Amino acid sequence: MSENCTHNCETCGQNCSSRTAARTDFHEPPHELSRIKKIIGVVSGKGGVGKSMTSAMLAVLLNRRGYKTAVLDADITGPSIPKLFGIHERARADEIGCYPAVTRTGIDVMSVNLMLEHETDPVIWRGPVIAGAVKQFWQEVIWKDVDFMFVDMPPGTGDVPLSVFQTMPVDGIIVVASPQELVSLIVEKAVNMARMMNIPVLGIVENMSYAVCPDCGKKIYVFGESHVDETAERFALPVLAKCPIDPELAHQADLGVIESFESDCLDKAADTVEALLK
Repeated sequence: MSENCTHNCETCGQNCSSRTAARTDFHEPPHELSRIKKIIGVVSGKGGVGKSMTSAMLAVLLNRRGYKTAVLDADITGPSIPKLFGIHERARADEIGCYPAVTRTGIDVMSVNLMLEHETDPVIWRGPVIAGAVKQFWQEVIWKDVDFMFVDMPPGTGDVPLSVFQTMPVDGIIVVASPQELVSLIVEKAVNMARMMNIPVLGIVENMSYAVCPDCGKKIYVFGESHVDETAERFALPVLAKCPIDPELAHQADLGVIESFESDCLDKAADTVEALLK
């Protein structure tokens, strides 16, 4: 530390090691009672590609492997995580902090829907207020002994993803895309943002990759042939999954029993996340 240091890094002009350290980490601490080992952001450049489903299923898969998992629903204006898990009660809070809801199999969940009087009430907030709510989910919720927290992001590269990346020590992101040819542009935006924020990109999950004919078992490429392999190669990223359109998954999600769904399409993605602890 320089002898001329003012002890205020925001105004001090000294180029010392302490000032550099203070300037390079803007992450906010979680609640003092929280214990979170790894944080994975699930992102995409556009909506409707299955980020929430991917977040929920990865939490389910890692939970089945014996890890404590959690989902922070950062999609404030379009929350869907509670619906997938069949959670309809409001979150509980006291003078110490706020507590996440817990699913049937023990997954912690926090979403704005758990804070509303009626879960169908719209959230009509401006960007800074929405970003502030996400910060509150991180700083005021007590996340106890979580091995993997999945942050279900809203689409795009706006206020909320920026707030998440700046506030939380994200260990990596998974980019979710669909098979259309514009996937390259969508992935590129998400990957470039992550790299600008110095956050590792773990890989790409292609959702709605194909449908399987119930009569002959043939794969039907509803949205045309996949371009995810070429896109992944361009950015030197692994393809973690090619998930089919599955009516049974949609049915169980609508019933709020996604924890009962059995599929191996996201196993490689779960392996990649699990390796972060190893």
